[in-house]
Amino acid sequence: MVSSFSSSGLADLTASEALVLFRRHALSPVELTEDCLARIERDNPQVNAFAHVDANQALAVARASEARWRAGTPCGVLDGVPTTIKDLTLTSGMPTRFGSATSSAEGQWDTDAPISRHLREAGAVILGKTTSPEFGWKGVTDNPLHGITRNPWDLRLTPGGSSGGAAAAAALNLGLLHQGSDAGGSIRIPCSFTGTFGIKPTFGWVPQWPASAMSTLSHLGPMTRTAADSALMLSAMARPDSRDGFLGNPRVEDWLIPPPASLKGWRIAYSPDLGFANVAPDIASCVREALLLLQELGATVEEVNPGFGDVLDTFNTLWFAGASQVLERLDEEKQALLDPGFLDIAQRGQDITLRDYLAACRERERLTAWMQAFHQDYDLLATPTMPIAPFAAGHNVPPDGPYRDWMDWTPFSYPFNLTQQPAASLPCGVDGQGLPVGLHLVGSRFQDLKVLHVAQLLEARLPRLTPPHPHKMEDG
Repeated sequence: MVSSFSSSGLADLTASEALVLFRRHALSPVELTEDCLARIERDNPQVNAFAHVDANQALAVARASEARWRAGTPCGVLDGVPTTIKDLTLTSGMPTRFGSATSSAEGQWDTDAPISRHLREAGAVILGKTTSPEFGWKGVTDNPLHGITRNPWDLRLTPGGSSGGAAAAAALNLGLLHQGSDAGGSIRIPCSFTGTFGIKPTFGWVPQWPASAMSTLSHLGPMTRTAADSALMLSAMARPDSRDGFLGNPRVEDWLIPPPASLKGWRIAYSPDLGFANVAPDIASCVREALLLLQELGATVEEVNPGFGDVLDTFNTLWFAGASQVLERLDEEKQALLDPGFLDIAQRGQDITLRDYLAACRERERLTAWMQAFHQDYDLLATPTMPIAPFAAGHNVPPDGPYRDWMDWTPFSYPFNLTQQPAASLPCGVDGQGLPVGLHLVGSRFQDLKVLHVAQLLEARLPRLTPPHPHKMEDG
């Protein structure tokens, strides 16, 4: 395939744009994959976004894709698009280490999780595996096996987590599509910190196998530079798989339906703090300015809190109990290799009684019903994604803050894992330090298209955020 596309523009290409160029024979999947691999080789040593890269396999898949496009027979909606998978997701031909020194280097190399299989069947070119904290346990990304992942906007800072490697790769376009997972904010936190888009779909859209230790708190979803690319990725990811023991809504959604021309008639609730969060003033101001665009699009925006109160104790009960399941599989020798923070919450989980666990489940049911009733009046709920700016890498909480656990500084994300609602983070500007700010959009269960459509309308009116001079990165 002969390319007529300037290589200087490949670093900013979206997946949607790449597919148009493939169709026109103006760009080759091989050329795009080679460009991504070259930039990974250049930039990954600074950010540590990848746990594993397989250039040979990626190029072989790209060459097969190029032949299909040349013949006019693409195999799926993502044919030839460079893509990454998180290191918590089984991927045939690649190690899955869970960011843990307790894992085997041999691992399960011969198995695809549903999401890996669906992406392959759609023609995606899998470049490698992105970094995660050990077993995805926290809201930043570092682990005993692969070290610290850094934020492309400032290498001294964390990109957030647990899908921090995917977010750093998305910010630098080291691959055009990236798979994340989110059991308490792990897609939305790093998207907010890196100026990228990510959505935690309604639980049940994207199949999971093996099931997460965090059970139905955990959602799999896309992380991309644009909401349109996330919709494209969901069109491949959100397909049933018989191995999934928690199948949700089995119907098929048309993720590529374009957004409406306006939001006239839509009612959007805006909560600046959910009634209990402390938000940095410059972040709050940035979010309020973005919400003015919703009014320009015709929506009615009303400041109102959903009124459910802080549910951190409920979340922590379920989270710690889930972590304890991992601990039970490890002997004392392997437990000594764990991240001390993960070991601490897993041990706390061992002390949770059945009575307390069931009480947390009942509170979760109450919260889910509460939010479903709330959405009878409002199409979406908007909040900040994060109340604080990215902080120093290598720390679980801001070094100068009052927090004990990562959950303490993520008040807007974990409630909506309890309710299994769709929730996305959309970059909406920068704070007083010039660092990205995320707008959090939450919809009713299985109303993911409303979230995606509002995000697409807003991103057309907001500047796309890219890290400053990523090719000149220097250690801070």
